[in-house]
Amino acid sequence: MLNFEFKNPTKIIFGKGQIAKLSAEIPAGSKVMLLYGGGSIKSNGVYDQVMQALNNYEVIEFSGIPANPEYSILLQALEIIRSKEISFLLAVGGGSVIDGVKFLSSAALYEGKEPWDILAQSIRTEKGMPFGTVLTLPATGSEMNSGAVISRAETKEKLSMGGPGLFPVFSIMDPEVVRSIPTRQIANGIMDAYSHVLEQYMTYPAGALLQDRIAESILQTLVEIAPRIMKDPADYIAASNFMWSCTMALNGLIQKGVPTDWAVHAMGHELTALYGIDHARTLAIITPGHFLYNFDRKKDKLAQYAERIWNVREGTTEQKAMAAIEKTEAFFHSLGIETKLSKYTSSFEDTANIIANRFTERGWTKLGEHKDLGPDQVKEIVEMSY
Repeated sequence: MLNFEFKNPTKIIFGKGQIAKLSAEIPAGSKVMLLYGGGSIKSNGVYDQVMQALNNYEVIEFSGIPANPEYSILLQALEIIRSKEISFLLAVGGGSVIDGVKFLSSAALYEGKEPWDILAQSIRTEKGMPFGTVLTLPATGSEMNSGAVISRAETKEKLSMGGPGLFPVFSIMDPEVVRSIPTRQIANGIMDAYSHVLEQYMTYPAGALLQDRIAESILQTLVEIAPRIMKDPADYIAASNFMWSCTMALNGLIQKGVPTDWAVHAMGHELTALYGIDHARTLAIITPGHFLYNFDRKKDKLAQYAERIWNVREGTTEQKAMAAIEKTEAFFHSLGIETKLSKYTSSFEDTANIIANRFTERGWTKLGEHKDLGPDQVKEIVEMSY
């Protein structure tokens, strides 16, 4: 097991009716900016619950944060934060809204001229404006971590940011909100969480037995509840396990003491930036080819995964590892998620070159758990996804 440090200060408030506790978590006298997306919170009752809980606060609303939080839109919110002297941010939504609020938390205290530099120059946020979240769409785990990803349509970029100053102060998680989520978004949430676990698990054995077992338990839970929650989002037991699995997949716990990959996400982000493909679906596009390209180096962990998640007991290590890839892709398909880029766009032919060139320009030459995947390898992996 590798050396590690672990601290996660986010307070989780989980279960039915917990939105009512919101007022107890925000400092009295705070001027609150309430941020959300397209307005679904007004049709599913979440908005009314939030506003009732905030009736003793001055609240400024900002809506319209898109599925891939857009830099130009966030700058509009940033201007209001500064002009209205906002002191607390509240994200009500899924990972995109929460990521957007994390950017604003950082940018509100940033002293540089161009807030995009926080992302372009990978500036670590040590202190941000305090914020909390009310989760309405399980998927990204952003409600209990300090990372965020922001898009910029102007340059067709999608970059990440983070730092210890970007943990939510609290996150309220009521599984009853899942009943109003469209099936496509539930599938995306399952896929996203599943991929988050794979990025931290599917590397090579590091003697971290407990981390492996925790990661596998999240994968097993997602496989078990996927058909239930897809069929009936109002199934509270399935919804609860779905929501908590998404959070546990990326709250930092399972990545401690083990090597991690994240190359799939790096490539997937580019597909979203170029074509607007749902983030979760870009991960499904890249994952099979990535595992095949790095087969010899991942085969031991792939075989372990095949045995423990898919009950593959027969065959050599190589045969089990190959079965793991096949069963993983079949699971993605069972969610209604295609795994080839050509299913999403007819303009895929030069995609690998474009992405490889971007990685070259940024100096991204040390991807993967061995830190040795560069633009040339990325080009081949993306080509395998066509």
